[in-house]
Amino acid sequence: MSHSSTNLFSPVLAIFQSENPGASVLSFFKQLIMPVIGILVFLLIWDIGAKNIHTSLGTFPGPVQVYEQTLGLIDEHQAERKKEVAFYERQEKRNAKKLAKNPDAKVKIRPYTGKPTFFDQIGTSLVTVLAGFVLASLIAIPAGIMIGLNQPLYSALNPLIQLFKPVSPLAWLPLVTMVVSALYVSKDPMFAKSFITSLVTVSLCCLWPTLLNTAVGVSAISKDLQNVSQVLRLSFMTHVVKIVLPSSIPMMFTGLRLSLGIAWMVLIAAEMLAQNPGLGKFVWDEFQNGSSNSLGRIMVAVLVIGLIGFMLDRIMLLIQKKVSWDKTAVLR
Repeated sequence: MSHSSTNLFSPVLAIFQSENPGASVLSFFKQLIMPVIGILVFLLIWDIGAKNIHTSLGTFPGPVQVYEQTLGLIDEHQAERKKEVAFYERQEKRNAKKLAKNPDAKVKIRPYTGKPTFFDQIGTSLVTVLAGFVLASLIAIPAGIMIGLNQPLYSALNPLIQLFKPVSPLAWLPLVTMVVSALYVSKDPMFAKSFITSLVTVSLCCLWPTLLNTAVGVSAISKDLQNVSQVLRLSFMTHVVKIVLPSSIPMMFTGLRLSLGIAWMVLIAAEMLAQNPGLGKFVWDEFQNGSSNSLGRIMVAVLVIGLIGFMLDRIMLLIQKKVSWDKTAVLR
């Protein structure tokens, strides 16, 4: 039996190997059966409720309609990829004929400019949110360490943090758009202005949880560890690497997980408002389209947005488990 199969059936095997089968059965029920029951109940309520909601675009989509629209979006993506392949094949054949007639002829491959599919929009949003999250983390973690180690600095910056922390991305977006348009001027830009605008907006809105939680984690380091650092006469950087970071990792990752969730929500809102490429623009375009399939497609996007948000949080949790020094801590 393979390792993956062993993992799949490990809850069942544990029941037979346990000295207390009753407790093992109950644990198995909680771990596997209860989530399935919860999902089935949700789907049932959704299906019944959707049939009783009538909008200007028709009946609200239920699970079956959403599944059908998902298959439709997959078919559209595959069809678009086939068009892309055919587009490049035509260019290669045309260039081959030119070179056959004139080996010195200049040939070039034009990029495919077809309409981005639903899955292309997912990829765009993921790249943008991860870039914004990384930028915010690179600012928030060092700043959190500094203000956590320096009480006067924390007192000086805390009013500013509390002032900007609750500002909505919808308020930041017009300002960021104007600033990027004024400063990011290039005839051949490395990145599109829409990408820079979304990235900066996401970073501005999601850095605060990491900043505050890191500062709290750093300031809560035990006196014993600080005394050890002083006795060993550790340099500032060694003190930060050996004492501060390991001790503050739980709070730091709490902030990082909150920041990543906020970044994902902010990005969708920013893409909708600014019409930047991504899932937010897909949702808005479908809403403006107003076809009979639009509600189903929007619901597919909503579910995908939620699923991606959940997966991003689980990935951060796995990273936290890997880097945390306390392997016995319960992380959820």
